[in-house]
Amino acid sequence: MTCKNSILTFLLICLMGNKATTYPIDGYADTNIKRLLYLQLVADGELKGRKPMAGAMTSIRDIKLQLTGATGDSLTDIPQADAAFQKAISGLFPRLNENYSISIMDITPGKPIRYAARKETAGYQPGSVGKLAVLAGFFTELAKIYPNSFESRQNLLCTKSVRAGRWVLTDEHTVSIFDTETKVLKRRTVRASDIFLLYEWLDYMMSVSNNGAAAVCWREAILMRVFGAGYPALKDEEAEAYFRSTPKAELSEIAMNVVNEPLRTLGIGKDEWRLGTVFTNGGSAYIPGKGGSIGTTMGLMKFLVQLERGCIVDEESSLEMKRLFYMTDRRIRYAASPTLKDAAVYFKSGSLYQCRPEAGYYCAKYKGNFNNYMNSVAIVEHPDKTIYMVALMSNVRKRNSATDHMALASAIDKKVREK
Repeated sequence: MTCKNSILTFLLICLMGNKATTYPIDGYADTNIKRLLYLQLVADGELKGRKPMAGAMTSIRDIKLQLTGATGDSLTDIPQADAAFQKAISGLFPRLNENYSISIMDITPGKPIRYAARKETAGYQPGSVGKLAVLAGFFTELAKIYPNSFESRQNLLCTKSVRAGRWVLTDEHTVSIFDTETKVLKRRTVRASDIFLLYEWLDYMMSVSNNGAAAVCWREAILMRVFGAGYPALKDEEAEAYFRSTPKAELSEIAMNVVNEPLRTLGIGKDEWRLGTVFTNGGSAYIPGKGGSIGTTMGLMKFLVQLERGCIVDEESSLEMKRLFYMTDRRIRYAASPTLKDAAVYFKSGSLYQCRPEAGYYCAKYKGNFNNYMNSVAIVEHPDKTIYMVALMSNVRKRNSATDHMALASAIDKKVREK
């Protein structure tokens, strides 16, 4: 399926049709996400800019679900740990009291599946990793509108635009806004007046972890549930009127069900992973928090397995979610490991730090002395066909764990690939 593009867009794609197909080229034609067109033009030398690394150049047509066959059918439950693999992974955490949890599964084709874990049921504040639950809730509600046509779902994503509103206030994560006519790229924070396609809001939520975009995507999933078949024609003014006229307790109940019910359908328990708070103050003004948020590496690993099995809504939705999960933007934390530069990495990171008064301590970003969560979820696909999935969560106080996560990514990769 190709999105309905303008004549100018169509001509741009046709003129570049003979060039090497990268994910941005394929991705723009299917989604109308203008950021991807910018990356395509840079990759092809048409515009100046930082070219994507080798691992970010996978064609959209080559992104596949890895567990849709008989192997995936056998993974209705997380398998028992492989003894040798478990020993290797445990050796990366020599101090038993370290505040690290991990679940890792090697699903390299042609080899037995291997699983290892450490403190996999310990609960952490999931932070931005929770945006994966918003993604699942969004596609779940979208499928209810068009139950028999993924093409209709995708067409809505790449043609319907919605206004940000107060929901995006405030977020410091900048987004890439590309003007396809002037070919000028601007990076800035989102504004209440911004209007983007649904696909672009999803992309901003995933590619740069924009909290405002996550709040908008959550909002739109709520509206899909409430208005059903009337959602495609819904106007921003009608949506705003609904949120202003509906009791907050009712809104909170609907909102939490929208993002948490799909997790329960996947067999993920409420103490393994749940969301209880919208990602922005602006969003929370509409939707009060309820039940708190928690995540475990076990819950996140169950999600990754079901994604690769094609069981989140259906295979087409799971595949589209995986494409949105693919890293074409700057890699950070775990995904920044040089060992992974040639690998296709599907990645989400999350953090939350909290400080309290302490003599001689000064609160610093990602160095909280009360709580200092940092979480990474990744699917790694190497050119040599080594494929594995990782969920890593930590709460190491007073220390920015980004470098530690990056170092662990290199060490984990080495253990997975050892003969």
